[in-house]
Amino acid sequence: MTDDASLAPYRYNCEGFANTIDSVIKIGVVEDIQQVLNVAARAAAEGSAALKFHPISTGQNWGYGSAAPNAENAILLDLSALTQISITSAELGIVTLQPGVTQQMLYDELQRRQLDFMVPVTGAGPSCSILANALERGYGITPFTDHFAAVNSIKGYLADGSFYQSPISELDSSGDDFIDKTYKYGIGPYIDGLFSQSGFAIVTEISLRLKRRPEAFDSFYIQFANDSDFELAQQIAFAILQRLDGVVGSVNLMDQRRLLSMMAENPNGKAQHIAMSAQQVSQLAKQYDTPGWMLVGTLYGQHSVVKAARTEVRRFVNGRAKRTLFSGGALLRVARTVLNILPKNQLAGVRAMLASLDLGIEIMQGKPNQVALPLAYWRNPKAATGTALHPARDGCGLLWYAPLIPMQAQSMRQFISMVRDVCPRYGIEPMITFTSLKYDTVDSTVPIVFNRQDEEATRLAQQCLQELVARGLKSGWVPYRLNLQQQRDLLDANSPYWQMVNKLKNAIDPHHLISPGRYDPGYFSTK
Repeated sequence: MTDDASLAPYRYNCEGFANTIDSVIKIGVVEDIQQVLNVAARAAAEGSAALKFHPISTGQNWGYGSAAPNAENAILLDLSALTQISITSAELGIVTLQPGVTQQMLYDELQRRQLDFMVPVTGAGPSCSILANALERGYGITPFTDHFAAVNSIKGYLADGSFYQSPISELDSSGDDFIDKTYKYGIGPYIDGLFSQSGFAIVTEISLRLKRRPEAFDSFYIQFANDSDFELAQQIAFAILQRLDGVVGSVNLMDQRRLLSMMAENPNGKAQHIAMSAQQVSQLAKQYDTPGWMLVGTLYGQHSVVKAARTEVRRFVNGRAKRTLFSGGALLRVARTVLNILPKNQLAGVRAMLASLDLGIEIMQGKPNQVALPLAYWRNPKAATGTALHPARDGCGLLWYAPLIPMQAQSMRQFISMVRDVCPRYGIEPMITFTSLKYDTVDSTVPIVFNRQDEEATRLAQQCLQELVARGLKSGWVPYRLNLQQQRDLLDANSPYWQMVNKLKNAIDPHHLISPGRYDPGYFSTK
């Protein structure tokens, strides 16, 4: 596809990057990938004009580049039509997926087969690829937090058209490939990891382990009245994660502005590039009864285990929070009953909070939904409407600052201060979420939301991200993933690490046919 009408859906992006997509090949069957690569390899060997390809799964990489390739001359290879789902083991929850399988597709297939397993959901929404998120080393709040860690095997095509599979799969002559799909590390050097956050291959399938839905489930919402209570909230979060490891999933710690963005309209209007004032935050917090910080987490296990863990959570809190709620608790049950009786126009703030909580509970139980997507529309004059939100298509402006931070109160408080200092100077709302990866490390997701139709707002948003990253690196806060521009600006082609990456790339893909420049600064240094 080369005409503007066909290319338009691929050119949408949330980041305000220049559009470089001039052609797309949409793959219908897996074997066609090999044919495309064979043509490109022959052309490169003959010295003809190089054909370079950037594979995408669904292209919905909101805030990091959407569907855009790293190199300007790359042809998009759209794999979204590859949607096969194979249940390797209905008893163990081992599934094999192609790139186009979305969170919703897997959920629907599990429901159809009446298999009681949880989808590895993310806030990106039901229409996003599971394979792509895993290869990007994404994470969620369900028990298998690290999505790439749940991937047991990877198959795909190398740049010369050869088919890659593990040595276990090569040696297994039984025909069912079961061991390869259940044992992650294979035999010999572990190579599958090279295909995450890289352009070393076109991955056509992954096999991953799903978490069985537990017998019992409960989520907790620990509210802390004031911003000054952050250190207490961090202390309680650390205790819960360390002492209830294996029972509690990941936890989120969200500040007041982030919570308000989930419930309230932007008081400055969607087109205005200005952060809320302290007075506006205070007024909205009072209207929606929004705490200074809220700690959200989930308990999974047998009924007796979850019951005991709920008691432990209360013990860790020990009355020091403003309010501690459980999704299965009496207070929320009564609130829902009362709201069902009252007229729809009463207690709008409480209704909005409960609606958000209920959608969050679905996510924690492995059911995909769009609860997090309205955030992208916070500064978009076009309202978030319809059953299938698409931030890039709808013109939302969104960039992510997502650094890794030690789970230490002092370091986290310094980070909060830095974000709240930098963001308002660029007109950006300083909304902060901390998500635990383990009890020793957190990832903070700071959404840089802006009106993408406003060129000045776009420029300021990009500058805001640059300053956040630059200042954060000086404190040791390194992002766990980088957008296209950051890969060019931050990665040093002369460092030993990236020199080794470039050597591997040159050995596997000497003509840089697959995703040129993706996490490979050496590509641009030679151009």
